Amino acid sequence: MQAKPQLKIVLCSPRGFCAGVVRAIDTVERALKLYGAPVYVRHEIVHNRYVVDSLRAKGAIFVEELAEIPDTEAPVVFSAHGVPKSVPAEAETRNFFSLDATCPLVTKVHREAAIHFKRGHEILLIGHSHHPEVVGTLGQLPAGAVTLIETAEDAEQFTPKDADNLAFVTQTTLSIDDTAEIVAVLKSRFPNIHGPHKEDICYATTNRQLAVKKVAPVVDALIVVGAPNSSNSQRLREVAEREGCPIAVLAQRASDIDWAKFEGVRSVGITAGASAPEVIVEEIMDAFAERYELNVETVSAAEENEFFPLPRSLRPDAAE
Repeated sequence: MQAKPQLKIVLCSPRGFCAGVVRAIDTVERALKLYGAPVYVRHEIVHNRYVVDSLRAKGAIFVEELAEIPDTEAPVVFSAHGVPKSVPAEAETRNFFSLDATCPLVTKVHREAAIHFKRGHEILLIGHSHHPEVVGTLGQLPAGAVTLIETAEDAEQFTPKDADNLAFVTQTTLSIDDTAEIVAVLKSRFPNIHGPHKEDICYATTNRQLAVKKVAPVVDALIVVGAPNSSNSQRLREVAEREGCPIAVLAQRASDIDWAKFEGVRSVGITAGASAPEVIVEEIMDAFAERYELNVETVSAAEENEFFPLPRSLRPDAAE
């Protein structure tokens, strides 16, 4: 029997679930445990098909809009990405028992935007249009109060009403480098622009990108475990490409891997977006182990120990 070729696997750390994702998934699971099925969830709780399918199997029903939910006493959960203000308002009108699983770091951006608005600033939001997080942030304020800036070119071309009365916030899952470039343009054009006290890009996005920056230059290929509609996963793939990794691909499951691409490859980096479960990283490693003799090492960029408590009504002490 022919010996398997040697392959070095470099695991990026941290990778996978962040505290906001853990909190969102736990919110749905705890609601199912306390109240039984069904639990309605507006939008995918996190952008990962495996997670959504496993919650669906336990009794979660996913909808895009509240209008799809019949009159019910079942819990209705808002996804980790955050929602426009009109959504909780509609839930209240319909007397829904709603649970907000918005990541606290997204809520922080919502609050910043609201404070800028109160102070009369013209607000710019750096982010990707149509991403649910951006839709949610835009929907915190009246229509037209926030201008979306997607690229450095947008930042170059933007004309403010008053250059001395500007503020910006950002989506939490952007590329650190792209955002830094956009912010640099805004600050050079509008030196008095107000920014966040602490970076809006969340710790998890930042740490996962830093780990990829360390690994991408020293491997022949890099796999990002994540979904195509996951912003932070797509950014990880872009970071790997930008750092010079010859092959950088996104995979939702091991079955997505195009093995022809990996012929002759001697080292592969693996990371996972913030909404991708570790079980899929293991599934992909197993698929490589069937074809190669693996030598595995881990490269770490940061230690993570963040924890976000569940929504108040789901905490153990709430029932007492």
